Amino acid sequence: MTLSSSFGGTARGGVPPLEVRLLRNGIVESRHRVHAVVCDGRGRVLMRAGEPQQLSFVRSALKPFQATVFVSSGAADHCNCGERGLAIACASHTGTAMHAREAFKLLWGAEIEAEQLQCPVPDCGKSPLEHNCSGKHAAFLATCRQLNWSTESYLQKEHPLQQEVLKRVGDLLALPAAELLTARDDCGAPTLQLQLAQMALLYAHLGAGSQADLERLSRAMLAHPELVAGEGRFDTELMRGGHGQVVSKGGAEGIQCLSRVGEGMGVAIKVEDGSARAKQAVALHLLEQLDWLTPIALEELRTRFLIPAPHLRLEVIGELRFD
Repeated sequence: MTLSSSFGGTARGGVPPLEVRLLRNGIVESRHRVHAVVCDGRGRVLMRAGEPQQLSFVRSALKPFQATVFVSSGAADHCNCGERGLAIACASHTGTAMHAREAFKLLWGAEIEAEQLQCPVPDCGKSPLEHNCSGKHAAFLATCRQLNWSTESYLQKEHPLQQEVLKRVGDLLALPAAELLTARDDCGAPTLQLQLAQMALLYAHLGAGSQADLERLSRAMLAHPELVAGEGRFDTELMRGGHGQVVSKGGAEGIQCLSRVGEGMGVAIKVEDGSARAKQAVALHLLEQLDWLTPIALEELRTRFLIPAPHLRLEVIGELRFD
């Protein structure tokens, strides 16, 4: 897959990736290479470090866009889930009783049994409601019930629900849905392989506030960050520190996406070796460069996420450069 003309053509070389270093008592112990890009709502690469065309699976950073069909179909309003239900539909949560309860409420409003969830029961868990993707799956099922689609095959790529998700993502990227490459995510749902610039474009749309469905979802995520991840988790604490202005959603294998409300810009980060600590370090580094968080909020987040122990510290080498 190559960048379409809406992305400004082939990116120029010569902008090195970022490097995240883990220092033990000030001595470098580990290094991570990280690509990052900032795009506007037209898909233009504004700033980057490394390759905007870097391919990766978007993983759970896709969830707000998978949830758009839940909103547009009327299913969210039919089951009266409110902003908390929208937030859990976008969540990669920790499986607490609070999270499981919100996913259950969503199913209850749609008159669906929890046994119909096809996400796995987590290790040491008792119910699929405790799985970190249970809110997404509950929203999938509620949408199928609303539109009279099969609730048994809702995870298959050929299912009308998944085809509608592909169409909506394709529309946002100005690409035919048939060009989007899918693969099975760990929860059983399809995920997409995208270029980093395409992920950033999706998040530019999410934060822009110009599309009603996406605006409802981003507002819900910001109103209830504790549901999107969990206490002490990066996305939750970052959205709290951003005072309702920065949307943050990570994915497995080193994916992190960000947008700022009303800015019309999106940020996407990919760590080559999939490290979660490295994507968090880079996210804070870039948020400082973009001036999207206050110095006080940044310092609090650095203390929490960049100093895992008194003798350990993460540092980021490099910066975004204008394309």
